[in-house]
Amino acid sequence: MSRRQRKALPSATELISAPLRLGVPVKLMGAPDIKSNDTRRWQQSPHLRVSLEYMDQALSYLDRHDIRMYRLSSDLAPYATHPDMPQFHSMVRDSDAELRAFGAKAKSLGIRLSFHPSQFVVLNSPDPALVDKSISDLNSQAEMLDRMELGPEAVMVIHVGGTYGDRAAANARWVETWNSKLSTHVKRRLVLEHDDLRFSASDVLWIHEQTGVRLIFDHQHFWCLNPDGLDMRDALKKILRTWPDGQRPKVHFSSPRTEMRELKRKEKGTRKVKTVLVSPVNTGHADFCNPFEFATFMRVAEGLDFDVMLEAKVKDLALIRLRLDLLRYAPDVAQRFGLAAAEEATLQVEEQQMLADSEKLDTEAN
Repeated sequence: MSRRQRKALPSATELISAPLRLGVPVKLMGAPDIKSNDTRRWQQSPHLRVSLEYMDQALSYLDRHDIRMYRLSSDLAPYATHPDMPQFHSMVRDSDAELRAFGAKAKSLGIRLSFHPSQFVVLNSPDPALVDKSISDLNSQAEMLDRMELGPEAVMVIHVGGTYGDRAAANARWVETWNSKLSTHVKRRLVLEHDDLRFSASDVLWIHEQTGVRLIFDHQHFWCLNPDGLDMRDALKKILRTWPDGQRPKVHFSSPRTEMRELKRKEKGTRKVKTVLVSPVNTGHADFCNPFEFATFMRVAEGLDFDVMLEAKVKDLALIRLRLDLLRYAPDVAQRFGLAAAEEATLQVEEQQMLADSEKLDTEAN
């Protein structure tokens, strides 16, 4: 199959042989003129229908560049769950036809969609009001995916939340919320990811045992937080097995920043603001993906089946670059993503054109 040939989302049986997909989140750096959602303030009556018009352009852009996985903005339906703005609460229901059409286009192009609700969605908070608000947001995003008529691979990815001084109790509260408060249509879409500071792969595997929730493996998070010393391949296999047969799991990949960071600090005595350079933190994401780290990870995961969401800061530009790098340095890995050596020259032209186009659009915008 040609790399440029459109293909609908594969069936459960086709997934076994289908190439692995690479995806990007939200903002398209190669097309800065395409907004990820309607960003107008509430006074201008922003609407999901406007966001979907932008996203229709995004799907066409992704198809042109053979990007088959995409994370939608968690603000796709602006103010849809705001407790003090009931005028927006019917937005998702009122956009049923537009959501159905958008979902049909994504499926026809073979583009896998997902949400990653904001950090304010916390299901293990001791504050019942925050939990209820979080559930409201999840209900809204699950409803959008349902109205798009997407399959079970279209998921909402969240983190466990806060430890609140007692990690075990925080894990237990997450389980209690799942068991007692979440609707079936949210449970069908929700997946849980370990993080880089608080909740490790061991934590989310324990939660899965209590609930059956599907899990997401994050490569950088695993390196940052693995207090139990789990073997990477073993942990990855356990997390992938939380997905039922016929559903392809997805994992997250990013490389840590290595360059110095600029911080503004006030000098003692004078109180003047001064810019200083400080060391990078390993939890920060780099602009691009290190191809050698990526190839090493994929070789560790040899024989395992999953799509990969790239969380590099320049998003689609990083994906285009990574495809080229894999063809140059790791053709065995490139092959798993359906890439062939004959495409290298085409990909080089594509990368150069995308960089030129994005620079031109940025200049025009400024």
